Amino acid sequence: MDILATLRIALRALRVNKLRSGLTMLGIIIGVGAVITMIAVGGGAQARVEEQIRSLGSNLMIVIPGSTTAGGVRLGAGAAQGLTEDDAWAMMREIPSVQAAAPSQRGSGQIIAGNSNWSTSIQGVTPEYFEARDWPIVSGRGFEPAELAGAGKVAIIGVSTAKQLFGDTDPVDQQVRIRSVPFTIIGVLDRKGQSMIGQDQDDVVMVPLSTARNRLFGAPQGKLRRVGLITVKVRDGQDMKEAEERIRELLRQRHKLQSGAEDDFTIRNLTEILQAQEASSKILTILLAAVASVSLLVGGIGIMNIMLVSVTERTREIGLRMAVGARGRDILTQFLVEAVTLALIGGLLGTLAGIAGSAAVGQLAGWRTEMQPEAILLAVGFAAAIGVFFGFYPARKAARLSPIEALRYE
Repeated sequence: MDILATLRIALRALRVNKLRSGLTMLGIIIGVGAVITMIAVGGGAQARVEEQIRSLGSNLMIVIPGSTTAGGVRLGAGAAQGLTEDDAWAMMREIPSVQAAAPSQRGSGQIIAGNSNWSTSIQGVTPEYFEARDWPIVSGRGFEPAELAGAGKVAIIGVSTAKQLFGDTDPVDQQVRIRSVPFTIIGVLDRKGQSMIGQDQDDVVMVPLSTARNRLFGAPQGKLRRVGLITVKVRDGQDMKEAEERIRELLRQRHKLQSGAEDDFTIRNLTEILQAQEASSKILTILLAAVASVSLLVGGIGIMNIMLVSVTERTREIGLRMAVGARGRDILTQFLVEAVTLALIGGLLGTLAGIAGSAAVGQLAGWRTEMQPEAILLAVGFAAAIGVFFGFYPARKAARLSPIEALRYE
């Protein structure tokens, strides 16, 4: 039998019972729509984690001071002030896998520009910090050696801080006061976005490390060359765990720690943390798609049920067709085409429902969603496969009917 003729017969049979066909397709529509929506939600979460990885920088570790004990009370990480600027230079000098080690000091304060003022994060950094964080300057220039060595009163600001203080005006060469100390803005950083904890990374002011210690955060820190943390960037292709162990050995040696003594510093491998988050978001996407796929199976069972009812109702029709020369494979093909047609139409309508659903989730819930074309193809293809799988048994039952018994069916 011609496949086009079979398709016309199948469509005519489906049109006879429009309501029943529509209700049968509803399960497939809901299933495909749910799969596409859930994959879009999971894809949005995964894209957000990938953005955080890019904004943070690749192959990144942070070394912070360890804990200390005061009056019998053991304080938390960062309480000890054991890291120095020389520790960072030693890492770059003695560990080949370290591309950049950037000592920095952090604080906060009020920055005033004309009649505007803004409370923001203040960081004392070296040029290595921008390399480690993959954070380019989009306007102006970086720190010069004389400014780094002589505690120059210059600053580089993030785009959020620039917006708050200067609006749409170019902040380069503008004068500001940071903690009542006059500074000149020499550059603006590229946009970074939010951090892992939702903090605006662009709301920041960068000054030379020597300036931060000697003019903003107090002279004792400057004399001891203490730093609050060291940001370490490992070269591409190098083993992060091996680099971490090398850094630990070097710092223990420099800090003269005895064998068996606890580290007076803490190393945090941010790449591992973000990779774990990325793996979790992928698993979440798979789980969401798997749960949504259950409704597709329910829709397939609905197709099987309706096709079995259809075979029973059309038994005499099947007998007549066989009596005038239709073969068993023609009957099999007809009912399979009907089942697949139901599934495909349901799949296409479900695709529209899934696109609308993901948009609604993004608007109403405020979640990020990311539509993936491969998810649409997968869902529609799965729907067609369900049509074949669940439609085969009713079609096979119809094809095996005896013409004489079918004609006698009341």
